[in-house]
Amino acid sequence: MKLHLDFRSGIPIYLQIVDQIKHMLISGELKPEDQLPTVRQLAAELRVNFNTIARAYRILDEAGLISTQQGRGTYFLSGPDQQAAAYIRDHTLEELTREYLGRAEKYGCTADDIRRIFEKELIDFMKNKEGNHDNSISE
Repeated sequence: MKLHLDFRSGIPIYLQIVDQIKHMLISGELKPEDQLPTVRQLAAELRVNFNTIARAYRILDEAGLISTQQGRGTYFLSGPDQQAAAYIRDHTLEELTREYLGRAEKYGCTADDIRRIFEKELIDFMKNKEGNHDNSISE
């Protein structure tokens, strides 16, 4: 399993892992009943903390995408259904939002600063999306 991590992206490593594994499942690169590396194996291969991999696996397990069986390993259950995909999407967005707010707080931003800039950026984002006819985010 080839995962590519960007340590400078600002996106937590465990979320990058979840997203890439989810993509591999959706694309068919990984099939139901395929076995994942153990947490320790993947942590060593990616040179990240064991807990980072455990957190990613826990999210995938909670979404119903993988199953860990004591003594047998961790296996893919199936491609994500709509509910599982929505769970992963929402969990990822929540984590990104918490990170964004935490970083903004470190820069001394107030809630009003954050709201003002976010609303401006969201409007700009939607204007750009309208040009592409892809309105993924509803107002």
